[in-house]
This record gives sequence, C-alpha cells and structure tokens, in this order.
Amino acid sequence: MTDFTLSSFNAKNLIGPNSEYYRFQSYTPEEYAWKRDWLADQMVTLDADIIGFQEIFDEEALRDVIGLADTYGAAHNDFSLPDGTKRYRKRAIFTKLAYGSYRDAEIVFAPNMNDGAPGERRPGLAVLSRFGFAEDPEIIQDLGRPLDIPFSDDGEDGGFFRISRLSRPILKVRIPVGDQVITVFNCHLKSKLGEFIRPANGAPAPEADLTDYDPVGRALGSARAAMRRMAEAWVLRGAIVQELQSGNPVIVLGDLNDAQNAVSSEIISGEIPFKNYAWMLRHDAQHAADRYSDEESVQITEDIQSVRLHSAEKLFVRKSLRDMVFTTAFGGVYESIDQIYMSRHFLPESSDSIGEMTYFSVLNDHLTDGSHAEAPYNKLASDHGQIMAHITLKGDA
Repeated sequence: MTDFTLSSFNAKNLIGPNSEYYRFQSYTPEEYAWKRDWLADQMVTLDADIIGFQEIFDEEALRDVIGLADTYGAAHNDFSLPDGTKRYRKRAIFTKLAYGSYRDAEIVFAPNMNDGAPGERRPGLAVLSRFGFAEDPEIIQDLGRPLDIPFSDDGEDGGFFRISRLSRPILKVRIPVGDQVITVFNCHLKSKLGEFIRPANGAPAPEADLTDYDPVGRALGSARAAMRRMAEAWVLRGAIVQELQSGNPVIVLGDLNDAQNAVSSEIISGEIPFKNYAWMLRHDAQHAADRYSDEESVQITEDIQSVRLHSAEKLFVRKSLRDMVFTTAFGGVYESIDQIYMSRHFLPESSDSIGEMTYFSVLNDHLTDGSHAEAPYNKLASDHGQIMAHITLKGDA
C-alpha cells in the first residue's frame, strides 16, 4: 500500500519584489515578504507530496517559497515530534503530525510563451513532486498548426473558431508513485475576464472604458473568453484521451475557471453515459423501433466509461455527504473553479483500479472577494482555496 497526497494551488501572481507583472502592479519588498510567508504557511498545512501551482511568473520566487516552507516545517517538527529518547515516538499520531521536507523533491516550471515585458507579463505553471518525475515533462501551448473548430448552420457552412496557441501552458508530467507511473496534467484555462481587441494603434480597447459603457461589446468579450476556454478544454481532453487509450492512469488538476458543472469541466472529464442505450434510437434509425441492441449498449457504455475522468470533489461529497466546496469568491458568488479529476483507475469498484481517493481536503477559510468594508486585503494571499486529494494505491502488482 502506498499513500500519497496531490494538491492544486493557485498562488495568485507569484513574482519577486519590485517586478511589474501586470500594468502598474508589483510587490514592494515588504509585500513580497508577507505573501511569501502566507504561501509557505499554506504549504506546510497542505504538506502535499505533489503540488500543481498556477499563476507562477517567476520560478525563483516559487523556490523561495518552498525553501521557507521547509524552514517552517522543520520548526514545526522540532516542536511537535518527540525525540529519540521517548518510547512513544513511533505512535501513528506523530506520523500524521510530521511535515515532510521538499529538500529532495523535484520541480518543473512551464513558462508562458505569451509572456512579455514588465507590465505585460503572463503567468506559467509548475509541478512539485517528492517522487520526482519518470521522464521529461511536456508543455502544451503552441499547437504547431491552427486548429479549426467548424460550425454548421442547418447544413450550411457556419464558420469556424480557430485556435493556434493556448492562453497559458498545460504541463504534463509522469510521476512514479509506488509501482505505478501516473500521468498528471496541471492546467490553468482562460480566465473569465473579457477578451477585447485593441485598435491597430495600440490604444486600449474601447470596451475597456467603463465611463463609456458598452454592454454589447463587453458581452462579446466574455463570449470570446468563453470560446477560448472551451477550445483549450477540448485540447486538454484530446491529450487526456490519448493517455487513457495508452492504458495510463491520469489525474488532472488546476484552475479551470469554470464551476464544476460548467462546460469546460464537462469537456475535460468526458460525457456521462446514458443509463441504457437499448432505449435510445440508433444514430441511423430507419423506423421508430430501431434502437441499439443490449450488446451494443454494453459496448457503448464501456467505451465512454473507459475514458471518463471523475471529480475528486464529487467523490468526496458522495463519501462524506458534504454538500459544497468553494475555491473562489467573486462578486459575492462562491464557487469551485479549482478541480482535481482522476481516471477510473482510482475508483475502487473499477476492474482496472490501482487505488482510491480516501479523503479530500479544502483550505478555503480565507476566501474573500473584497465586497464588504471589513474584508481582508487579499492581494498578498491567494484568492483561491487550496484543494488536496488523499490517495491510497494498492500493493505491488
């Protein structure tokens, strides 16, 4: 049996001091010290074996946070754990209390190919693993050639949506855990912020001027952002299915910028099979009773189930009867946009199960959208909750 934990952590614009990431936005040395301290505390609380980080502008700043987390963790161990002279030191509770260092862990950083000059920076991703990596990571962002998503308007050409690169990279790593190698995707899909087109002279987009509010233009910006996010989810889904069809266990984590029941999540996780396809008209039906056979129903269901991913949050809800998880707050709306999805290899009832999720942790007590006067200043903390799946793998094959 091998136990491990895996977490998603949006660090919210992590960069060193006196570095302008977005226009006129940076941290003073004092602000950076506060942010680094907060992030390190969260890491000690999580103590996850694998962490997927989002919104990383500066790899060195992330390494700085990890180093501080180890310092705090060592102090925690000195205070909480009995020394070698105590007969009770081997009790299980002290294994639970102990912080595991990242001193020997490996980290891989995926910079954003859209990154620009100060004030025009774009965030990347990182994965930290106490198990190291089984092979070199893969960064998915430049698609090589544009992908066209065609539309049909009642049989007529309905145009197409074209995507040639992702707004942020997808980081794909293979991690050896126990006697398994697990494919982990860390992602941060296009934000909900509207995508507005600047004029040729480089001036701000007209829709950005809130003193001359353009509701239709801003709605179009939101539509562009949503289409890009859905397209990025589709690209990720293709990479997921390729791994699953190769027989590899898959876990996807990250900031999907859509609630758990939203479209991008459904694209990434795959469709839910119909209860019984023998009730359904065939795709090529010739008459009202022309339905799929029982044998075809079994085959269709298996084909769909074999490439589905399952939400750690939903598995947790089913296991614990908890009815809600929040990872973000904006405009008074609390929702889950950070997710961990896993293939059926982690469902105990599956025939090809290699283990199961035993618990799901949520650090969301700090969430605020700043909408009331007493809300804490959250530029320096993350505006996301951190989530973590606790997984137990079966013994050696």
